[in-house]
Amino acid sequence: MTESALDDALLTRLKDDLLRKRGEILSASTGTRPLPASMDVNSRQGDLADQASGNNEVHIQLKLKQTDAKILQAIEEALQRMEKGTYGICRDCGDPIAPARLEAIPWTRVCITCKQKQSA
Repeated sequence: MTESALDDALLTRLKDDLLRKRGEILSASTGTRPLPASMDVNSRQGDLADQASGNNEVHIQLKLKQTDAKILQAIEEALQRMEKGTYGICRDCGDPIAPARLEAIPWTRVCITCKQKQSA
């Protein structure tokens, strides 16, 4: 890794944070929760409002799963960057990512300046 503001203690703490978050996502996704009744296509119980509410719940659950999958992928990539020694370096500009940003979002790939440019 290039000489950045990341010392060994901070890097160890960030790796622990990444592993903990990965564990949380994996344990939540492997839990065996029954599907809501609204997942059953032939289920026509309740009025239209009840059915719409059930469909909305399923949609929200699917979106949450997609978000978790994206975060999980970003975590795996961050762990790989740690192994390669490129963790903490912005993929867009090559500058070091601020330690405060890494502490807030340890799987981030870009510095705050590049992220602001993406959002603009």
